[in-house]
Parts: sequence; C-alpha cells; structure tokens
Amino acid sequence: MQFEFATASRIIFGPGKLDIIGAIITGMGSRALVISGAPYEITERLQHLLDLQGITSNLTRVESEPTVETIRDAVEVARLKSITLVIGIGGGSTLDTAKTIAALMTNQSDITDYLEAIGQNKPLTNPALPLIAIPTTAGTGSEVTRNAVIGSPHDHVKVSLRSPYLLPRVTIVDPLLTITVPPELTASTGLDALTQLIEPYTCNNPNPLTDALCIQGLSNISSSFIKAYDNGTDIQAREAMSLASLFSGLALANAKLGAVHGLAGPIGGVIPAPHGAICAALLSAVMEANLNALITLSPDHPTLHRYTTIAKLLSGNPASNADAAVQWVKDICYHMKIQPLSVYGLDELQFTKIIEKALQASSMKGNPITLSEVELRNILQRSL
Repeated sequence: MQFEFATASRIIFGPGKLDIIGAIITGMGSRALVISGAPYEITERLQHLLDLQGITSNLTRVESEPTVETIRDAVEVARLKSITLVIGIGGGSTLDTAKTIAALMTNQSDITDYLEAIGQNKPLTNPALPLIAIPTTAGTGSEVTRNAVIGSPHDHVKVSLRSPYLLPRVTIVDPLLTITVPPELTASTGLDALTQLIEPYTCNNPNPLTDALCIQGLSNISSSFIKAYDNGTDIQAREAMSLASLFSGLALANAKLGAVHGLAGPIGGVIPAPHGAICAALLSAVMEANLNALITLSPDHPTLHRYTTIAKLLSGNPASNADAAVQWVKDICYHMKIQPLSVYGLDELQFTKIIEKALQASSMKGNPITLSEVELRNILQRSL
C-alpha cells in the first residue's frame, strides 16, 4: 500500500477561534487582501481584528463562483495595492477565489496557462502568498484542498487549478460563523460535504487515513445534518457539520472522487446552479448506478461492502444493506426540498456535451467502476 497525505500547514478548529487571528498572522504581512463572501457583520469583525494588529485590509466581495475574468480583475487590483497577505472568509467560491489570487500573485502567467482542460495545465512554480482560509459554511472543504474550481463562461465549463501551493498557510474553522447560514444553503453545502465523504470512501484508490476521516464525517452527518437544517442555532449540530465538512475536504484532497463530481463540473458550466445543489441532485442517482453496475459486473467488488458501511453509518441501523444508503440520501433530499436540475435550466439537449466532458474529467476517473454513456445519461435524466 502506498499513499500520501497533504493539507494546510495549520488547522485551528473551534467555536470563537476567529478571535485569535491577530496572534496567528503576526509576521505574515502588513497589507491584506480580504476576499469575503461572508455576512457584512462577520467581515467587519475580521477587519476590526486586523486593524488591532496594525494590518491594512483591502476588501473584495465575492458574490458568485469565480471565473477566469473575475480572477484576472482581482489579481490586477491586488498587484496595484502591493498585497502581501490574502485572507479568504466565506463559502467555497470565496475560498477558491482567495486561493487562486494568492497563487497568481507570485506566478506571473495568465490564469488559463495553469488550468486543466481549457488551458495548458502548467504547474505553478512559485509558492503562493501567505493565505488564511476561514470557511463560513459547512460543505465544500475548500479550506484544506489543493485545488480551486474556476468557471470559464466562454468554454461553458468549470475546471480546476491544482497545486500543493494552493494549500492555505492557516485554516481557521469556527462553527459559530455558520450559525446564520439559511436552511437552503445549509442543505446544499451539507450535501456537498456528504458527497465528498461518500466518493473518497468508495473511490478506486482509498487509503486508511481518508477512510477514517470519511467514517467519522458520515457519522457526524447522520447525527447532526437534519438538526442543523431544522434549527440553525443548534451549535452542537453546527460544530459537528463543520467538522464533517473539514473531514470531507481532507478526504477529497488525498483520495479520489467519482461520477458525481465528474458530472458536476460540466453541468456547472452550462447552468447557473451552485456546485452543492448540483451534487445534491446527482448523488442518489450516481450511488444507485454504481451499485447496479457493481452488482451486475463485479458482485464480489469490495466497494459493495463500503456502500453497506455507509448505509449503517447514515441510518444508524447495523442491519442496513447498501440500498439503505441510497434511500437515506433520497429521504434527506426530500426533507430539505432539494430542487431538480431542470429548475436551473438543465435539459436533455445538453446531455451529450455534458457526458463528453464528464468522461474526460479527472474526478470521473476515480469512480469505483466505469459507467457507460447510457448509464450517465440515465443519471442526468433522473436529476431533472
């Protein structure tokens, strides 16, 4: 067995930990670019904490997922202001934006040179500026991953920038920052985290470290996801979900993903749907397709036992079989009113191009079994 494990240089977890940022960033730089998608009161609190340390903060708000164009504009502003430190505070889109800007500040080529699929996929050669990642949602795990998802409207696709240099210098996970997240966003980000625990656990190259993280993360989601959705002020539930999200990021960064993420990137390039909402709509259909393909083509495949383990963890019933995992996901999507992708504009006319791109996606290569174009089309049909 061989594997490696990489993550942020330092992870700080716990309610109220945002307040210690002043002590953490000492010596990292005096001119900070704050990339924020967080509520204004949280952003103002962060800037006040920076002011107390004599650090000048320049604020850039993030209102949508990053694109090639928005990244170019932000990097230009950061260079004009001679930024020496980047702080991302918000959801996954915010953190991906911050990670990309920190990297491009020290790597001078255009962003497309470093992107996979639509660019040259050149490696970043210089370490990024010091980066602090502070998530305010429990879902993406971007605070501990070495990739950033960037949209290219021109190419109608979302692609990744990947490099160990994207790993933050420090990650602060403060569950109190998630208290005000509304139920709809709690649902989509939580299902993103669930997907990022299921796919690394069932991928074709898991490892003991990510397995342990996935098992604990799934247990947290089983006990706390509905509680956090139904009552956002339940701090114990928010803390458990923040930990599950962190574990999901650690897992996906160090194992592989699967067909949900393989399809989600191309889908996200053609419809204006958040990544978490896309994963939520696809997850049960992909799980069912994988189970059917494994049972039919490889009935002794070890991943079938892993799906059974997932079912037992999610349902809390030690007698559950693998199908119970699919049903649990369906039930929670119903409880949380997850919308079909047709609501966002997906239709069958887009299926062929989506499947073509999905088959080339790096995430798809981690799926436990190869799914045919017919199977992928059926998954998309069931997500409408």
